[in-house]
Amino acid sequence: MPATPDYMHYPIDGVPQTGERLPIADGIDWIRMPLPFLLGHINLWLLRDGDNTTIVDTGLNSKETQDIWLTLLGEKSVNRVVVTHMHPDHVGSAGWLCREFDAPLLMSRAEYLMCRVLVADTGREAPAAGVAFYRAAGFNQESLDNYVSRFGGFGKAVSAMPDAYQRLMDEQTLSIGEGQWQVITTSGHCPEHASLYDAKRKLLIAGDQLLPTISSNVSVWPTEPDADPLGAWLSSCHHLKDVLDDDVLVLPSHGKPFTGAQGRLDALIEEHETGLAKLVELCREPKRAVDVFSALFKSRISDGNLIMATGESVAHLNYLLHRGAISRHRDDAGVDWYETI
Repeated sequence: MPATPDYMHYPIDGVPQTGERLPIADGIDWIRMPLPFLLGHINLWLLRDGDNTTIVDTGLNSKETQDIWLTLLGEKSVNRVVVTHMHPDHVGSAGWLCREFDAPLLMSRAEYLMCRVLVADTGREAPAAGVAFYRAAGFNQESLDNYVSRFGGFGKAVSAMPDAYQRLMDEQTLSIGEGQWQVITTSGHCPEHASLYDAKRKLLIAGDQLLPTISSNVSVWPTEPDADPLGAWLSSCHHLKDVLDDDVLVLPSHGKPFTGAQGRLDALIEEHETGLAKLVELCREPKRAVDVFSALFKSRISDGNLIMATGESVAHLNYLLHRGAISRHRDDAGVDWYETI
């Protein structure tokens, strides 16, 4: 782990063990669910809601996760299941929880609908547009074959979604117990991420929008190959700087709760700006998306993280492309080459 920067502070000692609740504020419990990949965990939040509970984020769709939920909740009723965004570690057990406890699902519209679309891809063959996208990024045949074999796996990690939901909208206020939580929607990591901000108590349930030690993945995907999610992400970071006090307690989905939101947002913005500057220099000679990993990532890129690394590289290249800093040329083999103007 890198050294904690001066602007950040972790005010809560320890972390909850699997199956335990750790109270962190009046009426708010922190719990953790295991994840079978590098991050290892996701933080979830239980909010006292009268005599019952509101859940924020749900963990993966797995028997292990659902057994932990049953142990944690016991005889408690669940008033609402709130999901910050549609990635499987956040939404995976949402449908199951809603059915098990006869509770409504609350999500932003774009996240709910996108989740339904991706779940519907389960069992489909990889589309030609997806193969063309990763060929353009510079994948060799082995990597293309790996993409094809893994396509459609999203739905396996997500329980059947409810056919109806309650929409979360930007600046909406949710009354949960004694708390008044303002919905803040942001974009870049996903289409319409919903964080919850209790300004009076200076608490932010941040989902993946603001993490203490890593930057959220910001990727372009084959469904929208010319998208500019990094532009949206940077705008979202600047928006949060305008909204949040520096002493807000940030409750992230990964890592530990922390204070120092302003400094962390500055660091995230600077990290991406540094990567963009490196790309401009690197692309003075034509490069493919798979050739620029060294400008953006410190860790080794392997089959396990190639898709995400490629999506993030294309996001940075698209950002520069949209702003006229680089050009793009597709060769006769269908591969895109980027060059600084």
